Amino acid sequence: MTNEYLIIFIGYLIGSIPFGFILTKIFLSKDIRDIGSGNIGATNALRTGNKLIGYSTLILDISKAIIPVLYVKLNNYDLIFILSLSIFIGHVFPIWLKFKGGKGVATYVGILVIINPIASLIFIITWFTTYLIFKFSSLSSIIGSLIVPIYIYIFDGINNVYFFLIMFVLIFYTHRENIKRLINKEENKTKIY
Repeated sequence: MTNEYLIIFIGYLIGSIPFGFILTKIFLSKDIRDIGSGNIGATNALRTGNKLIGYSTLILDISKAIIPVLYVKLNNYDLIFILSLSIFIGHVFPIWLKFKGGKGVATYVGILVIINPIASLIFIITWFTTYLIFKFSSLSSIIGSLIVPIYIYIFDGINNVYFFLIMFVLIFYTHRENIKRLINKEENKTKIY
């Protein structure tokens, strides 16, 4: 039991590393929370006007999930879902920034890459397809995270779908303001290149 608590704690701390905030502070001497949506994630990091910082934030936010989840997958698979959830919660509610973090999508992708690589590919394809049609990062993320549990249910069965349903609900929650703006046709389109 102690091992589980330690894994949860370490996962949370790793997830809490706010790469978008750190990179923007170091290289632009700006607080990313004062830019665009005020979010610390990769989409808002792109709004700094520095694509290198935006894409670096994306890669680092994915990597901070990939590395620890891979370690647990190889050494203690029973803890993989609780670790993944703690990393995600850390990203969304980082202790270092008064629990105001990112929306968790890049971190979710890193989790998917290790737990179910095919599901991660489906998420990415769905994300880009939705983005190419509508140009909204938020809508792409919501639809992508919805498609994953549907895929898991069809191909892996009901026993494996619960974690991915929880992740969809969490991503839906982190995008609640975006959803309001989408409904009111006030959401800003995202430039990713």
